[in-house]
Amino acid sequence: QVQLVESGGGLVQAGGSIRLSCAASGSSFAGYGVGWFRQAPGKEREYVAGINWAGTMTYYSDSVKGRFTASRDNTKSTAYLQMNSLKPEDTAIYYCAAKATILPPAAVEYNYWGQGTQVTVSS
Repeated sequence: QVQLVESGGGLVQAGGSIRLSCAASGSSFAGYGVGWFRQAPGKEREYVAGINWAGTMTYYSDSVKGRFTASRDNTKSTAYLQMNSLKPEDTAIYYCAAKATILPPAAVEYNYWGQGTQVTVSS
């Protein structure tokens, strides 16, 4: 079992950058794939990025490809989502999620979730 805590959200102007962190505790983080999701008011939750347990495979949705980068540091039990060239439509609550798996990130159904962190992009 793993517990996840996101941090790093906030208010940023369009075109700016934010880096989110997802700190894990509990089980060995190195065995978990990590996904990043977001949910804006009135919209469905969207899977925007994922990274496998080793950091060797990533997934990005078309809406963030080329702007967001998922990474991880297993020595710190932390995953990151670097978000660049932010747009107002990126405004949402961002969640990290994890699952003990070796599957590639595009195929994972995550079962552990953090509490979310708000990202607001002003125009």
